[in-house]
Amino acid sequence: MPMLNVVLVEPEIPQNAGNIARTCAATGARMHIIRPTGFQVSDKKLKRAGLDYWHYMDLTYYDNLADFCTKNPGEYFYFTTKGRHAHSEMHYPDNCYLFFGKETAGLPEELLVQHPDRCVRLPMRGEIRSLNLSNAVAIGVYEVLRQWDYPQLENFGQLTKFKWEDAANPGE
Repeated sequence: MPMLNVVLVEPEIPQNAGNIARTCAATGARMHIIRPTGFQVSDKKLKRAGLDYWHYMDLTYYDNLADFCTKNPGEYFYFTTKGRHAHSEMHYPDNCYLFFGKETAGLPEELLVQHPDRCVRLPMRGEIRSLNLSNAVAIGVYEVLRQWDYPQLENFGQLTKFKWEDAANPGE
């Protein structure tokens, strides 16, 4: 299965990190958190938002951005409201890294200016400052997976009280 990586740079809100962890668990994406964070790993809000999916996670913490980059070479894509390209314009290769900044400031502009062709934006109305971080991550992750044709993910579900086969002919 191709590998997708979600990188959170200095996340501040435990509920967002927990929701992102759940998205990563559901999709098989690896999650990387670059410190400092606005919460402790043992934070109840973080654990609650991720529910009982933590054992499905591949999660690594790093002391800073340089530590991360040294240990994880690859193709980086920076999700930012300042991006010059729509997220859907990019081609995301296997083992790519989707970077997301902290809730109050986003990614550092010093980083963005070094990689203008890798800065991507989720299109939205101009008067709106940004989307919620966990929503932005979910949109980015699912765009990559859509391009990859959802490898090893189930694209169907089952009803609990009925069978889909019976729904095609309800009167029979």
